[in-house]
Amino acid sequence: MPSSPTATAASLAANARPRRDPRIDVLRGLALFMIFIDHIPDNVLSLATMHNFGFCDAAELFVLLSGMSAMLAYGGAFERRGAWHGLRQISRRWAWLYVFQLGLLAATLLIVWLWTSYYGFQPRIVGPFLDDPFAGVLHGLTLSAVPTYLDILPLYLALFAVFPLIYAGLRVSRLLTLAFSAALWAAANLVPALNLPNWANGGQWFFNPFAWQFLFTIGAAIAMLLAAHDGQLPRARWAVWVCAAFLLFALVETVPWSAWHLPDPRPIALASPDQTNLAPLRLVDILALAYLLLSSPTFRAIAGARVLWPLDLCGRHSLEVFATGCVVALFGRLLFRTYGAGLPLQIAVNAIGFLAMWGVAFYLDRTRASTAGAASHAPQPELNHQDIGTTARGERN
Repeated sequence: MPSSPTATAASLAANARPRRDPRIDVLRGLALFMIFIDHIPDNVLSLATMHNFGFCDAAELFVLLSGMSAMLAYGGAFERRGAWHGLRQISRRWAWLYVFQLGLLAATLLIVWLWTSYYGFQPRIVGPFLDDPFAGVLHGLTLSAVPTYLDILPLYLALFAVFPLIYAGLRVSRLLTLAFSAALWAAANLVPALNLPNWANGGQWFFNPFAWQFLFTIGAAIAMLLAAHDGQLPRARWAVWVCAAFLLFALVETVPWSAWHLPDPRPIALASPDQTNLAPLRLVDILALAYLLLSSPTFRAIAGARVLWPLDLCGRHSLEVFATGCVVALFGRLLFRTYGAGLPLQIAVNAIGFLAMWGVAFYLDRTRASTAGAASHAPQPELNHQDIGTTARGERN
């Protein structure tokens, strides 16, 4: 018998201190590195990121995992300590995410202004902000100006803001909530005007939140299923074969055969599915991949292996690691534009980026461990439990 939403919610609240799922952190860490790589046009490593092996890319993986982690962290908080406590936690986290978005925007504008002024370049992506700083700041504060490469965090801000409604809906009826979410996704695909305005490009958000909320909601629902089935999706042989067959088709269709100097075996020449409104091929691709991974006992064991610790570490501190990757990627784009994308510079930029992202995660983890160790030696009140709060991108030039 399938578990009821009430039983699943009870399982989310079973532990006062919920354990992290290493699969989520490892996959999120991997997504963060791919986002960094794809944020630098002409980066040779982009030939090895997700968009070359399927219809989806790291953005889809990141949003799906965000829905899962939001449910695991904050859904349990609602159950254990009530709605007001959960809402306060979400509000504080949302405010922190918003501060990071504004900080990234300010850092980007300052760096680009100084760099382009020194080298005599015309700014491209943030040109409207530098041409009209007052209007740019106002639109940036309201998230109605979302420049390229800084648009994944605003999407998460929009999705995280409605998470309490998603949680409440899934708590009452998973089927009805997913049906409503699917209808909104379909409407966004059928009516492209259903999107938020973007002053930065004179158009709309690249990641349409009305469409992407469906993937986020599915992620939250998957987390409930995991909680009800001992942390693993039920594995059916027929479903495995269907997912594997689709992923093989996606692989053949999306591998850059010409860039790899290989013959093109594609049965059909498909255009890249629309990412703005999360086209069906992209949605099915990420869900097929997620099912194979989250229903696999082998992957569950591998995710906890010591060799994947660097990815796990970055996934646990995803917000700070993401911000670090954005800043290093910005310097990478500017360096490539100024000096060309030669191999030595590519190696240097990627190496610095990887080390910086991992270094930030390592420092934060050690700091948190030191703080927790000091707190464990201090007198603790009874039942003083803290919730665990947790926090991609396609090729675009």
